[in-house]
Amino acid sequence: MTVLSFDEHGVDVVYEGTEFRLKKTLVEDAIGKSYPEVTDHEVLQIVDPDPALSGEPQRVADILT
Repeated sequence: MTVLSFDEHGVDVVYEGTEFRLKKTLVEDAIGKSYPEVTDHEVLQIVDPDPALSGEPQRVADILT
């Protein structure tokens, strides 16, 4: 299971028991969108090669409000 925790500076990730942080600029560069427009599904897809996507994608801007 992958856990994503968003804040205004980036994303804390727990992937297969390993914890790490993706900075906002890294996420923007990897996805090609401004950070508020990135979705949780897009971040999950750069972290997990075979993600279990469920529900509707949520934009970071909506998650942080």
